Amino acid sequence: MLAVSGLVTVQDQGRPGRGRWGVSASGAADRSGLRLANRLVGNPAAAAALELTLGGLSLRAQDRVVVALAGALGPAWLDGRPVTALRPLALAAGSELRVGAPTLGVRTYLALRGGVAVPAVLGSRATDTLSGIGPAPVRAGDVLAVGPEPAGPPVTVDVAAQPHLDLAAPLRIAPGPRADWFEPRALRTLVTRNYRLTADCNRVGVRLEGPVLARREHQELPSEGMVRGAIQVPPSGTPLVFLSDHPVTGGYPVIGVVLPADVDRLAQMRPGQTVRFAACRAHSWGPWYGS
Repeated sequence: MLAVSGLVTVQDQGRPGRGRWGVSASGAADRSGLRLANRLVGNPAAAAALELTLGGLSLRAQDRVVVALAGALGPAWLDGRPVTALRPLALAAGSELRVGAPTLGVRTYLALRGGVAVPAVLGSRATDTLSGIGPAPVRAGDVLAVGPEPAGPPVTVDVAAQPHLDLAAPLRIAPGPRADWFEPRALRTLVTRNYRLTADCNRVGVRLEGPVLARREHQELPSEGMVRGAIQVPPSGTPLVFLSDHPVTGGYPVIGVVLPADVDRLAQMRPGQTVRFAACRAHSWGPWYGS
């Protein structure tokens, strides 16, 4: 690794199912982007790749390797020549790949055919930035090992599509376990008014600013289990949405949960961007929601 800017971590599909031990799932913030990058190089969906957050890197291949970029889009150069994301790229031994800061989205995924071969911790190679579980963030000078050649060939494609990068579409939400702790108008407010991402956002979650969500229950709430996409409302009344490295429990009521595919889109949004929510009609919201 020649140079690194921004946060660069190793991520895969995470370590789900360990919340009872106090371990969050972690994994890629934009799982759709990770899966696509892996598919382009012929890797299994769960292979570990690099997640670049609002930054870039420069790396030199020690041996021939096939790579692909997906997720957030920006400039990239192979041996000084501009190259296109969303397609397999063959690096010869000694080739240098430079990835610039993204112009659309936040998190870019760089998949290497064979996957990034770091030791697994609790069944995953993901870096959990909240707990410190998993490999340390990638630094300049690091040497990354690549795993065995997968059975499947790289995908033959000109440029793959990324429909999940539609950052203007509403984020669909299902009712949360404490939706009835809020005034009936609170959910209507959440799904009819705009919110904005603040600068307080990372892999743990994003804090929003906008209309206050009024509660009708004001007693203390014992800590309850949290999931990726949970919309938690602290006493200020403005929501925050948890991402991959969320804590496993929280003591504020959860009014709703963003659907998994739409959490991927939220993870690609930048501070200052407008967020809109929409009630998912596949779920019953109860009479308190109204029309």
